[in-house]
Amino acid sequence: MSTKIIILVIGVLLALIAILGSKKTNSGKNILNTKIGIPMGIIGVLMMIYGSYSSDLVNYNTQTEQISIGKKLNISGPVNSVKVVSPIDKDSVDCRILTMGVYPESHKKDIWVMIRPTDDRYYPQSDHTNTSYKRDGQWQVVTRFGGDKGEVYDLIIYEADSTASSFFSSTIAKWKDADDYPGLKLEEIPAGAKEVERLEIYSRKNCRGVF
Repeated sequence: MSTKIIILVIGVLLALIAILGSKKTNSGKNILNTKIGIPMGIIGVLMMIYGSYSSDLVNYNTQTEQISIGKKLNISGPVNSVKVVSPIDKDSVDCRILTMGVYPESHKKDIWVMIRPTDDRYYPQSDHTNTSYKRDGQWQVVTRFGGDKGEVYDLIIYEADSTASSFFSSTIAKWKDADDYPGLKLEEIPAGAKEVERLEIYSRKNCRGVF
């Protein structure tokens, strides 16, 4: 459980205690002294506001409205391999985009998008489904860029078996719980993940601190 969720839960508990403490006993006195109950209730409400507005409970719906799409690659003929359709190589993109592509009908493995910024770390990308969404020969995943304007990224596509896919999913969950995203070293990427395409992408805006 992340720190922000813990703050939200504590805020709810403080608010409930303050509400219950405002009830009167048979003698006509409040269960909880008002000098304690009122400040406790105010603190609880403030913690609830901070916890909810700084956590994924609110940020997810806010950020989804800001997703953009980069330039698109025109693909004709049969699809024989996993391929990125958008963005294209050397594209400049917003802080949050939808990476999209195609895959052959016979493809069974999970598709993962990773970005490699200038810190030489690898960051698996996901939305709430973790792996890229696949259907009818097309795939997509929300991709986030958090660096400076003009920063260069490698956008890398991996095919992953079930073991590698589970590793990426559990790693993302662990990062979210700790609210810390250190990235992966190249040697930490499991053998069951195979790179199939790599693009060079540039940040169109200053995205540092956006997410």
